[in-house]
Amino acid sequence: MVSADAARTAVGVLGNAIALFLFLSPTPTFIRIWKKGSVEQYSPVPYLATLINCMVWVLYGLPMVHPHSTLVVTINSAGTLIELVYIILFLFHSDRQKRLWVAAAVLVELIFISALAALVLTSVHSHQQRSMVVGIVCMVFNVMMYASPLSVMKLVITTKSVEFMPFFLSLASFANGLCWTAYALIRFDVFIAAPNGLGSLFGLAQLILYATYYKSTKQQAAARKLKEMSLSEVAVNNGGD
Repeated sequence: MVSADAARTAVGVLGNAIALFLFLSPTPTFIRIWKKGSVEQYSPVPYLATLINCMVWVLYGLPMVHPHSTLVVTINSAGTLIELVYIILFLFHSDRQKRLWVAAAVLVELIFISALAALVLTSVHSHQQRSMVVGIVCMVFNVMMYASPLSVMKLVITTKSVEFMPFFLSLASFANGLCWTAYALIRFDVFIAAPNGLGSLFGLAQLILYATYYKSTKQQAAARKLKEMSLSEVAVNNGGD
């Protein structure tokens, strides 16, 4: 019979794979940004939220805070590096006002995580207390990460278009929430179970929204392409005159 530890490790490894897919899922979005040379209407909020979320989970998984959490540290370390790359690309292709806002947000996040680490490691002296303090902070930022696409969901409902809500990010968010909820329930960890359970619901809501407006998005894209072709023909005809 499979032990609880073995099952938890197996689910944790699967969770690492799904989370890595989650972190890499915006890659097509950033390829589009790089090709167009503009961030268009894409929001930096999901990437900023994911960055701070990954950093606090790295702190939570350190041996001096919450022992035996190697899988938590590995995937969130990778996530931190990936999100930093995304944010650098976002900064490079943003206008000056948005660039300053994003840079300031990153600076605030770095100051916050440094202050939290210093406070916990110097003022709190047991693993249980450190786990509780950092775990509560992790819950808050994990919920923020999963909830960060809400602003994009509002845009989707307003425009009836999912053009700026990447499908694979929504799918990976849903799968990631499910997997880490299962991981936390095998050997109960409320700090992992609660936010990821909520994250599963947020991810499901995004997928439902995507299915609802996918058809209208294609119709809008077709209409926009037709309009561009018509304008091109007008320009050519005027040039001929």
